[in-house]
Amino acid sequence: MILVRHGQSEFNAAFNVTRIDPGIRDPKLTPEGWRQAVAAAETLREFPVKRLVASPYRRALETASIIADRCGLPVTIEPLVRERAVFVCDVGTPRTDLARSWPHYRFDHLEERWWRAAEESEAELFDRCARFREAMATVPDWPQVAVVTHWGFIRALTGHEVTNCQMVRFDPVTGRADPVC
Repeated sequence: MILVRHGQSEFNAAFNVTRIDPGIRDPKLTPEGWRQAVAAAETLREFPVKRLVASPYRRALETASIIADRCGLPVTIEPLVRERAVFVCDVGTPRTDLARSWPHYRFDHLEERWWRAAEESEAELFDRCARFREAMATVPDWPQVAVVTHWGFIRALTGHEVTNCQMVRFDPVTGRADPVC
């Protein structure tokens, strides 16, 4: 499978300059983030991707939507691949609001408030990554899946620190991870 970090968000743009949490809840993509997502779609065309899995955060959903539209892929929403709850940007958007914004995606399996109320420990994050890896290892089409997720999730799952829209090839059976060049 291919793990894709979402495009640059409003949070990323501000935080990268100040290193201070700008207090933006569930931020949207910046114009640069949109450009990055379009470029990611072009890169993903080189791989046998047949479907996308996306985090329910807006920045991941926008990235996944751009990729899906350009590549003709279906999208499944999966809260296991959400970001670690540490910053204000990790306060999500309620399920009903997401469903109104993306009526062509299914959100009915999410709780109305699907994100964590408190900070997630590293141990909890690693446990969530392990559950995702175990679940995906049993899915026959995992080599044809791209997952639009977050820096913290990718780092915890693979050990790789990635920039916006950077990709990592990941084998959930062996745990092997390699950056996509």
